[in-house]
Amino acid sequence: MLKRVFVSITVLSSAFAAIAAAQSVAPDSMPTIGPAKPDLFIRIIANQKRGEAALDLYERIERVETRKNPAEPSPAATKISRVIPSGTGMCRIPVGADGKPVDSAAYRAGLEGLAQALAQLVNDGGSQRDALEKYAKKKKDRLDLIEATRNAFLFAFLGHEPRGDRVLSKYSMQPNPAFKPATRYAAIYTKVRGFVWIDEASGELARIEGNVTEDISVGLFLGKIYKGSHFMQERYEFQPGLWLASFSQYDFDGRKLFSGFSMHERTFYSNYRYIGPPSEALAAVRQELEHGEMDKPRADHADP
Repeated sequence: MLKRVFVSITVLSSAFAAIAAAQSVAPDSMPTIGPAKPDLFIRIIANQKRGEAALDLYERIERVETRKNPAEPSPAATKISRVIPSGTGMCRIPVGADGKPVDSAAYRAGLEGLAQALAQLVNDGGSQRDALEKYAKKKKDRLDLIEATRNAFLFAFLGHEPRGDRVLSKYSMQPNPAFKPATRYAAIYTKVRGFVWIDEASGELARIEGNVTEDISVGLFLGKIYKGSHFMQERYEFQPGLWLASFSQYDFDGRKLFSGFSMHERTFYSNYRYIGPPSEALAAVRQELEHGEMDKPRADHADP
């Protein structure tokens, strides 16, 4: 739930907020954003939404490293999964470091379960009405939160930084004191600040990094994320015109009910591969099952 809050709300909507930030009036103590670039930020919004939609069409490999604290050099646990869109969410099937199944029988069972779910969706969508409505609501909630960012943040241009063969524009990101959140999730905006890096040549959000500046109540106020928690995400062009996440990091400390918790995760995303909407995904999964291709690593697109 914590990752959903910060990825779906902050990371995915920050670019959308930038167009409003270019038109915002900042306090005297804050540098203004400089000349407004509405055409640029309109491109960023469109590209960000396109990247979001692509997650329902592309499978990937996720490597999740968990640490007891951010300073640990080696992870305490590592989980690698093949992540495939199911039409109502994501199906995660464990794999090894090379992308191959660790347990062939369990891997095949995972694919068979996915094929069954996709078949129900394709052949009898009515039976999946509840799941489809729930998934559609999550998407609508993200769009509503994106709309809320029109007034949530103030951005200030700081300068240019190189990354590989590209030059990124760096902006500070601070809560807009005039913002009035309409929902408790939108209220998180008032307690987050950080930086965003924009690739102006492509009109893409390349990186976001932020910190929690005040304790945040979550889960109907039954828990808290403590001040000082940190998050970031990197995005790269995995194929011409398509930018997707390559890395994310979450360092959260807080309380759930009456016990404390710490979540320190680093996630690496790679091997993005088009699998299509449910009907195409079903055909691809069935073909894989039929030809017994479970021993082949997924290596269509390497890390950038």
